[in-house]
Amino acid sequence: MSQRIDHTAVQRSLQEKGFFRFHYDNDFFSRNRTDYYYTQGYSFEVAHPVFKRNPLSRILLRYQDTPRAYGLALEHFGFTPTSIKSNEILAGDRPFAGVIMLKSYSISVDTARQQRLSSVMSLGMVGPAAFAGQMQTAIHRWSGDPEPHGWQYQIRNDVVVNYELNHEKQLLAVTDFLSVNTNAQVRLGTLSDKVQAGLTLSLGYFDSTFELPNKPRKKDLQIYVYSQPLGSLVAYDATLQGGLFNRSSPYTLTAGEINRFTFQHNYGVVLKVRKLYAEYYRTYLSREFKSGRTHVWGGAKLGIAF
Repeated sequence: MSQRIDHTAVQRSLQEKGFFRFHYDNDFFSRNRTDYYYTQGYSFEVAHPVFKRNPLSRILLRYQDTPRAYGLALEHFGFTPTSIKSNEILAGDRPFAGVIMLKSYSISVDTARQQRLSSVMSLGMVGPAAFAGQMQTAIHRWSGDPEPHGWQYQIRNDVVVNYELNHEKQLLAVTDFLSVNTNAQVRLGTLSDKVQAGLTLSLGYFDSTFELPNKPRKKDLQIYVYSQPLGSLVAYDATLQGGLFNRSSPYTLTAGEINRFTFQHNYGVVLKVRKLYAEYYRTYLSREFKSGRTHVWGGAKLGIAF
């Protein structure tokens, strides 16, 4: 699945013209307090109309003649096998891998048809250049956890160029309390190639989830829970199979070892108080490769509008 952090989903929308948001994931938040597979991820996100002038915005698909929102995000995450105590390659396990990316995105809303189109362009690196091994080692030293071993066998440096389209369509809405919408995604590039589809159910007290970008909020207090089941067809994942151009990685999984269908369930709670945003969620992901395990992690977002 590679890219884990979703900035554009409708349940995470903010109507203000500009905002800053920090996101942190860690599988330590899971019930079993694990430390494997998607072990950690974080991002710094900024949205503002000024990013319309970003040269990458010209290639971001959007609805014509509709209001739009623009943003940038710096994203960093790492993957490890089921054990970080061994200095040997663990055959049949997940490779070590780190990724760092700059993501440029746009969101346009067609209120007449109650649908949203988000497009994301990601540029960066997979491999030691992402310094995921150094980051995990520093965190473990700070927390007093065992020092990780095996990062010398990580996926080697390669370029990340990925393009992503997300479409959301409202199926049902009960004013202020309930929203159900479809999700569809296509992702192509050197890091991850897949198609994804599912549903999002939001329940609570909130403004319409398909409001125009930059429209003033109606409620100073919003709180709701959401559930988002998603199914994916996976064609390629560089964090499992190695970079598309650099084939010198010491250990990767073969195409035959990859599970082509995965199921993911995101669920969480969102709190918005005037210009403040807070979210906590959990994610379940089915086995990404045939000898792998299911995986669970947690994440939190904190933001402020300006």
